[in-house]
Amino acid sequence: MDLTGRLNHILGPLIALLLMIYFGYHIVQGERGLFSWMRLRQKVAESEQHLTQIQTQKETLERRVHLLRPDSVDRDMLEERAREILNWGDPSEVVIYDEDSKTLE
Repeated sequence: MDLTGRLNHILGPLIALLLMIYFGYHIVQGERGLFSWMRLRQKVAESEQHLTQIQTQKETLERRVHLLRPDSVDRDMLEERAREILNWGDPSEVVIYDEDSKTLE
């Protein structure tokens, strides 16, 4: 066999191998590859967790607002908010202020 015959015999499998390497790389590392998909799934999971926290806060605020509505005023909630906003307390009471607690203003 001469040189061109050997080259033709090797060229087909070599091109196939190079194409497999090229597509294999892009399946794993490409813009829409396996690693990108895993990063996207992680980001979705974090976003869902953040959404759950925000929904919990929203429900808490909605319950507190419902207690302050004119048709169903809760006296304890009204007194708590008035004391907090007006910074008022009875002289006979002991007030313990927690700096870590978050106030709703």
